[in-house]
Parts: sequence; structure tokens; C-alpha cells
Amino acid sequence: MRFIQYIKPLHLHLLLKTHETGQLQVAARALGMSQPAASRILADVESRCGSALFTRTPKGMEATPVGDAFASHARVVLSGLESLENEVAALTSGRAGDVRIGTVTGPAVGLIVPAMAAVRALAPGIAVSIDVGPSSELVRGLDEGRFDFILARIPATHDTTGLQVHPARSEIVRLLVRQGHPLAGRRGVGLAELTEYEWVIQERGSPIRAAVEQAFHGAGTPVPHRFVNSSSLLMVLALLASSDVIAPQSHEVAELLTGADFGARLTYLETRAEMVVTPYFVVRERNRELSRAAQLFYEKVLRAL
Repeated sequence: MRFIQYIKPLHLHLLLKTHETGQLQVAARALGMSQPAASRILADVESRCGSALFTRTPKGMEATPVGDAFASHARVVLSGLESLENEVAALTSGRAGDVRIGTVTGPAVGLIVPAMAAVRALAPGIAVSIDVGPSSELVRGLDEGRFDFILARIPATHDTTGLQVHPARSEIVRLLVRQGHPLAGRRGVGLAELTEYEWVIQERGSPIRAAVEQAFHGAGTPVPHRFVNSSSLLMVLALLASSDVIAPQSHEVAELLTGADFGARLTYLETRAEMVVTPYFVVRERNRELSRAAQLFYEKVLRAL
């Protein structure tokens, strides 16, 4: 008995509406078909499944046990089809779906968070995954298909032939300290004054550390030698709260941590020398089509640049 191969959503709608109203004519009218057409459909379904679905009575159509079973399953099937239709519409319009983004720290705060708020206002069903890490890991993740797009610096040795690279921004480095730091509140702090303090900074070779060291070299000032090497923001905050360490961070992160809403009681030093990190880029695979949801997020990021 493979009658199920013949059943169409229209048949289920007719049977369910007949079950609900007890009148085939009313059900046919509700679905915009003639009663003879509805009668043919009902007779055909009953013939194919080998059982009557309704008993004709003076009061109308009374469902048989098989008819009750049909109505019960029809509700589930039609509800599932409606849900499928809504989900497909959401996915194809970009109002739902998964977006996977990799980013270095600065643009995670300055670009991705605002873009996510804008996207969520348009498409609250989108699920966003954000990984924050060093550029080398992000580029590797993009190559492996783990990200839709990334905000990162491309290593000089990496082949960019298959990449679509959009220029983004340079990052300004701010030197975070606790509000009670001896140099806090002073203007035009010289680099030489910073060498007597301990620093907590990312490992050698990281863009922020390279910018700090380049600033000292450019000023002809010895690079500070008392370093705690850590990329953990939690460790940075713990050391800032308990000592006079200096913690270089991107401008976006520094603005977040020194804001009144964050309540970290931090500030950043006003130095004479500006420290600038090499630019990062918005990068995606040239030949890999983005989902509608990822395309929506990608375009929001580009417009914010």
C-alpha cells in the first residue's frame, strides 16, 4: 500500500478541512475548488488507501478511524511543510543561517560587534560564530573553510591568488594603565619615562608588540626590558588592577576598557610618540560563494569601514 506516494499537500488540506468542518462543500470552497473536484480527490484517496475516510450522514461528513488518523498526521505534515517553507525563505533571504567570522582583537570590538547589532536588527534568526585570534591562525582557518570571511593581516609568505582582499584600517596602539598610575593624566609622556615600568604585552612578533618596539627604535630609546608576555586579556586586566604595569592594546579595546560602562577604572597614557599597527584586511575566498546570511554580514562590515 504505497498510496502515500500519491498524496499531495492539497489532498491533506482538503481532508483536514473536511475533518474540521464536517462538510466537503465548505472545505472545497475554502480551498478554492469545486465540489465535484473535491469529491474526485476524496474518492481517489479512499480508493488508493483501501478504506473510507468519512461516512456520509444527514448532518455531514463523519470521520472514520482511518479519517481521524489521516487528519492527525495531516496536521503534523502540513505544519512541517509550513515550517520548511518559512525556513527556506529565511535562509534564501539572509534572515537566518550561520555566519562564521574570524578576526583579530581590534576589529572584533570596533567593527564586528556594531555590525552584528545591525544585522540582528534586520535578521534576528542569524547565528553568528566569532573566533578571535592571531592572523596566521585566521588565514589558516579561512583556507580550511572554517570561516566565511576574516579580518586579519595576511602573512607575507601566503599566496593571495585565491583571496578577495578588501583594505580595512590601521590600528592605533594605546598604553593602558590603572587610573592611579604615576603617569596617568599627564600629557606628552616621553618614551624614556616608560622604560622603568613593567609591561604586559603579546609575544614577540605580534603586530602590537612590533609597533611598540618600532616606536622605541624610531625615537632612539631603548626598548623596555621588563615584560610579561601574555595575549590573555584576563591576565592583562588582573595585572592592571594590582600593579603599575603598562599594557599596549588596540585603540578600540582601550576605548572599551576605559569606558564608564565597563567600570574597570583604567585609562591610557597620552604619549608624544604615536604607535601604529600595520593595516588589517577583510578577506574571503574568491571562488567560495557566501550564504545570504554571511553576505549580509560581510556587506555590513564593508560599509562600516
